[in-house]
Amino acid sequence: MLFDVSPLDLLVLGIMIILLFGPDKLPEVVQKVTGFLRKVRAFSEAAKEDVRSELGPEFKDLELEDLHPKTFVRKHLLDGDGLGIEEIRSALDPRAELAELADAVNGEPSESTERAAPTEPTGRTGSGASRAASPNQAPAHAYDPDAT
Repeated sequence: MLFDVSPLDLLVLGIMIILLFGPDKLPEVVQKVTGFLRKVRAFSEAAKEDVRSELGPEFKDLELEDLHPKTFVRKHLLDGDGLGIEEIRSALDPRAELAELADAVNGEPSESTERAAPTEPTGRTGSGASRAASPNQAPAHAYDPDAT
């Protein structure tokens, strides 16, 4: 409901208003409250129009609600021709870089180093030719594993 108020709270509030003002003055109080709310709404609309007129004709369609940070992000990043959420997630995802770093630390050549490094002339063919010849043979490290 409105401002997270339960129906029971509204009922208790209504009973308190009736007891406070009495049934004879209640219609007069309701008229005054609604008149006050109309004046506040008219004042806010006039303020919005003043801001739009001061900004100029290029901001005639400006909606002040669009300037709220959540609405701004939703409108410009998640909808339409802006960046999509998947592109943002993939750009900020460090898994590919961490996997390449882990391969470099473990001595396994990554895809980028396999493309950059020349192939050894061993006569073997296939994608696993540059890796260790057998599982019993230790991988050739670029550093001394005993020194670390």
